Amino acid sequence: MADTEEPDRALQRSLSALDLTVFGVGVIIGTGIFVLTGTVARDQAGPATALAFLAAGVVCALAALCYAEFASTVPVAGSAYTFSYASLGELPAWLIGWDLMLEFALGTAVVAVGWSGYVRSLLDNAGWHLPDALAGPEAADGVGFDLLAFLLVLALTGILVLGVKLSARVTALVVAVKVTVVLLVIVAGAFLVQAGNYDPFIPPARGSLSGSGVHAPLIQLIAGYRPTTFGVQGVFTAAAVVFFAFIGFDIVATAAEETRRPQRDVPRGILGSLLVCTALYVAVSLVVTGMRHYTELTVDAPLADAFKATGHPGFAGLISFGAAVGLTSVCMILLLGQTRVLFAMSRDGLLPRVFSKVHPHYATPYRSTVLLGAVTAVVSGFTTVSQLAELVNIGTLFAFVVVAAGVVVLRRTRPDLHRTFRAPWVPVLPAASVAASLWLMLNLPAQTWLRFAAWMAAGLVVYGLYGRTHSRMSPTTRL
Repeated sequence: MADTEEPDRALQRSLSALDLTVFGVGVIIGTGIFVLTGTVARDQAGPATALAFLAAGVVCALAALCYAEFASTVPVAGSAYTFSYASLGELPAWLIGWDLMLEFALGTAVVAVGWSGYVRSLLDNAGWHLPDALAGPEAADGVGFDLLAFLLVLALTGILVLGVKLSARVTALVVAVKVTVVLLVIVAGAFLVQAGNYDPFIPPARGSLSGSGVHAPLIQLIAGYRPTTFGVQGVFTAAAVVFFAFIGFDIVATAAEETRRPQRDVPRGILGSLLVCTALYVAVSLVVTGMRHYTELTVDAPLADAFKATGHPGFAGLISFGAAVGLTSVCMILLLGQTRVLFAMSRDGLLPRVFSKVHPHYATPYRSTVLLGAVTAVVSGFTTVSQLAELVNIGTLFAFVVVAAGVVVLRRTRPDLHRTFRAPWVPVLPAASVAASLWLMLNLPAQTWLRFAAWMAAGLVVYGLYGRTHSRMSPTTRL
């Protein structure tokens, strides 16, 4: 905490609880609310998708309570990285920081590509068409570049450099538009619901949902357990999928050092944004499965197509607009979280210290922001949306496990620390958070685990070659 007062490396405290809640809502609500809802309903849970969202929300709430305690105790930039450093030590902190770098970088690139697709669709409807070579790798016959995704990340990088308060104002505007669209869809769809579409609310189980080899869930390879589609078991299988829609609330904790009253406001921002988004997800899932029978929902745009099928095609354009606007805030806040993790790791010496210098006027970590923004912009230009989301998911769950364990450790090693917010039922609640997160991780394909292991192995090499010897905790560095 003393590091936050270091000259030239101190961030400006300007955010409120409302700003943090807006950040949380801004990053959580994305295409998941418009796309994932119908896909899971058709293939795995039926109308009980609402229960799947509720179950995933409970898993996130367990982790959120642990994050809230840490953020109120150690209000320093870096989120799970900083929490791990304070409780478990340098090497676990490095692994978490390395993990978060992957999570936020891939998440930003994937979201930027998704935003580009929605904007291209809106431009096509207006009669404006980008050349295939500039519409991304999937649209081009040879080498393609997604110009819109590239420009979006660059523009958001510029906003982040100019100050976190400006970022909060832009996010507030975007979130206001996005939530308004979602509420309009919920209210309008409620008048088109047919009660017969909810029968049965939990469809009977229909068999297993599994792959083979590295494409099979890890738990299937270890214990022979085969997740099922539909039925009560299918609801929990669906919860592992819709968990993607909740990723991002932990980013609120990365802004703890830039909050005016972090001990009070960060827990409110984390828990408030999670509560709002869970309520919206449940409402949207109930509307879409009530408007159209779950067996008739489409994969690509289920909510938009449900309005078309009921004779209201105008809402399809509104949904596309809401998704495009919404993804702007998701992309910016993911990029914000990434830059703050790099800033914290740099300030600790695990990465070059030059990246923890703040701008003399804007008081932002401009060097790390420009570096990561440029790299992510290039990656998003050449990225296709495929299995990258699973890597983002496993990275987030891994951070949840470490943070929950860290709460228990810090309670034992530093009981003297002042905790404005205390997670209830410790150690039972952190243990439940670890168990729930591990269960969702085990339901991910073995291939995702192999890729994650490869990334962490690369992180250990970087730590051994640079971080361990340059760390401010290293005896040679102290001398």
